[in-house]
Amino acid sequence: MTMSPVSEKNQRALDERSLNVLFHKARSANAFLPEPVPDGVLERLIGLTTLAPTSMNNQPLRVVFVTSAEARARLKPALFAGNVAKMESAPVTAILARDLEFHRQFPRVFPHAPQAYFDAAKENAEAVSLQNATMESGYFILAARALGLDAGPMGGFDNAAVDAEFFPDGKFKSILLVTLGYGDDSKLFPRNPRLDFSEVAAII
Repeated sequence: MTMSPVSEKNQRALDERSLNVLFHKARSANAFLPEPVPDGVLERLIGLTTLAPTSMNNQPLRVVFVTSAEARARLKPALFAGNVAKMESAPVTAILARDLEFHRQFPRVFPHAPQAYFDAAKENAEAVSLQNATMESGYFILAARALGLDAGPMGGFDNAAVDAEFFPDGKFKSILLVTLGYGDDSKLFPRNPRLDFSEVAAII
């Protein structure tokens, strides 16, 4: 029997174990075990993240993986006090930023589009880079979970200080920090309540 296209697509649905890894049992890590994250895992993480949908395939997200003692010392002054311990316990802290000159990659990543598309994206680089890099940031966290890592996204930092220290040429702007590693589950807090469907969505 030939399976319908819809039935074939339904077979792609993840099983409960996978949904638990990505969503139901996944938590934002507050502390990490003293285990390093191999560089190869970080490379795979970026490879998965670049598969996120972005406008005209623009891929504006840029990532700096902070791992060394020297880089940690540079990042620490920009953190809000409540996030210092999280960063210090994590083997990796990723600085997620957006490239304001993402349009320079268009001839390679979206070569078939008219020049007018590129010009429009360039003129609206601030808004376009923020929207699409934020989209990629969500995929970054899911990709980390899919690779067996725990992630701790943090917004509590001084963006201007991070940008001045790590992106002094002004081409990149930071949007999020994400601690990465193998989380210490004993340091997790109880999960807070989530909103119900009717509070979040409507079918019209």
